[in-house]
Amino acid sequence: MSKFHHSVSIAIALAVTATASASPVPAPTIKNVVLVHGAFADGSGWVAVADILRKDGFTVSVAQPPETSLEDDVAATTRAIDAMKGPVVLVGHSYGGVIITTAGNDERVKSLVYVAAFQPDTGESLGSLAASKPPVSPSPIPSPDGFLYIGQSTFHSDFCADLPAAQAEFMAQSQVGLAIKAAGAATATPAWKTKPSYAIVATNDHAINPDLERFMYRRAGSTVTELASSHVVYISRPAEVAAVIERAAQ
Repeated sequence: MSKFHHSVSIAIALAVTATASASPVPAPTIKNVVLVHGAFADGSGWVAVADILRKDGFTVSVAQPPETSLEDDVAATTRAIDAMKGPVVLVGHSYGGVIITTAGNDERVKSLVYVAAFQPDTGESLGSLAASKPPVSPSPIPSPDGFLYIGQSTFHSDFCADLPAAQAEFMAQSQVGLAIKAAGAATATPAWKTKPSYAIVATNDHAINPDLERFMYRRAGSTVTELASSHVVYISRPAEVAAVIERAAQ
């Protein structure tokens, strides 16, 4: 072999080795995220997660479902999806999981993330799933006009035990009631049956039984992460939740 060909061979080998050793992490193929809150809360709880995602180059929209009916809540989420340019990762917390299970059928939604959330199958509702494996906390209190609330005196322990007391107190005072008809609304066509899903189990959850979360996510074939947290894992563990969302964007 000539010195020229020998030098070329070495250069090629070095180039191949350098390329292999670099092994760059694939860039996200989805750059839009829609975040959907659950019952007894509003979209402001997503602020820390949204800040992380934006810093990492994502476009974020926080939907504000009114919690008046499943139809109203899906419509509000669809409006947030409409505002995006391109494919979307759709994320739901708690009752927000019921919402994204239907809203996720939108063709622009490419993957779903369930954050300590209900993941219903056909014919199931929040109410039927919660009754199948009851949580530690007692049932929410119904109002005379057909909405559910968590008692302010137990809101901290039942909903967000790992948050500071002052923050929990304000969340209790500002909670958004969930319409009883929304809690009883059955799912028709679950989007997770045709789209990849990711899910987070909050292992110290008192609002949804962690074993119910595990059952739903295993049944759906979701990619599951478990985090030691209360029900509001997206507030108390935002970095880990954002990381799961970013994996869903790959």
